[in-house]
Amino acid sequence: MEEKKTSTLSNGLIWFGAGVSIAEILTGTYFGELGFGKGILAIIIGHIIGCALFYLAGLIGGKTEKSAMETVALSFGKYGSKFFALLNVIQLVGWTGIMIYDGALSADTALHAGKWVWCLVIGILIIVWILIGLSNLGKVSTCAMTALFILTIVLSVIIFKDTSKLEGAASEGMSFGAGVELAVAMPLSWLPLISDYTRTAEKPAKATFVSTIVYFATSCWMYVIGMGAAIFTGEGDIASIMVKAGLGIVGLLIIVFSTVTTTFLDAYSAGVSSESIISKINGKWVAIGVTVLGTIGAITLPMDDITNFLYLIGSVFAPMIAIQIADFFVLKNDSSEKKMDIVRAVIWVIGFIAYRMLMKVDIPCGNTFPDMAITFVLMLIAGKAFKSGVNSPQD
Repeated sequence: MEEKKTSTLSNGLIWFGAGVSIAEILTGTYFGELGFGKGILAIIIGHIIGCALFYLAGLIGGKTEKSAMETVALSFGKYGSKFFALLNVIQLVGWTGIMIYDGALSADTALHAGKWVWCLVIGILIIVWILIGLSNLGKVSTCAMTALFILTIVLSVIIFKDTSKLEGAASEGMSFGAGVELAVAMPLSWLPLISDYTRTAEKPAKATFVSTIVYFATSCWMYVIGMGAAIFTGEGDIASIMVKAGLGIVGLLIIVFSTVTTTFLDAYSAGVSSESIISKINGKWVAIGVTVLGTIGAITLPMDDITNFLYLIGSVFAPMIAIQIADFFVLKNDSSEKKMDIVRAVIWVIGFIAYRMLMKVDIPCGNTFPDMAITFVLMLIAGKAFKSGVNSPQD
């Protein structure tokens, strides 16, 4: 994979492209059930929580110059890192398929050619993005992001031009806490990826900060577009709204390029994570293979509701990053020479179970924050209790 240093601007553009996503807009449509005011509040609170974790995860990778899964070894050891890297590759194959599926469905609404045709078009474009390479995407990304920025402004104007219709009555379909958790879930899903980009930044701290702010603003924007569309039209099909507004070709460009720029990150990071499992593997070809698998999955499998998938990702990676944050910023622990750090593995299992249990409780701040607080405190206690052996490498 590419190792050339990337600029702060390049990192910002990458995460703008990640935020401008049909999947994020579609997730935002669920917030229509809360009503506009409560929906906005849930989106902002959830993104503050999720992006704070996003920032800390990216900072670890930037400071250590390690990929996301390589930083996991600092807490969980060599085999622990491989375990989470494997889980990450699996979830990224899933994300690649979901992104291509959503993009193809929406593109087919804008221009009827068949869902499978659009799956192939999007899949091929993602492969082209991968072959160009992360550090060679500067001018291409600038052009694509500028176009997307303009097009999403146009879409926003169309949806919000009559604000009197945005005060729709809230339904009982979603609690406020569930809304917050759904807002946390999207930035949380990027935690196993962020360090894959900040590790090569010329100025890691600045690049991480800019990436976080850009993603926070863009993702909130996409969520609000989705929510506004749901309230404004009473439906969750953003492509239909584009077509009705006369944005046929323009809407198609938004759909296709936003899908490509976002899904590229998933496929690329799957390649980086695969290198953490098998060092001699070529990550770029794995990324292409993941894109092919995702395309096949998008053509053959139904992928309409991703909420359970998002919560599963949260239950795996929220306690993982809580342990990493405690280790890196407080305990100054390094378990990278160990085969497996059993203490941290046990705490992660507790955190995973706690997350699944907290999903059954309606908490106003969602369940990621309390789960991470529990995991973080347990890690601090265990870190102090086992301090004599926790920093010394073992076989």
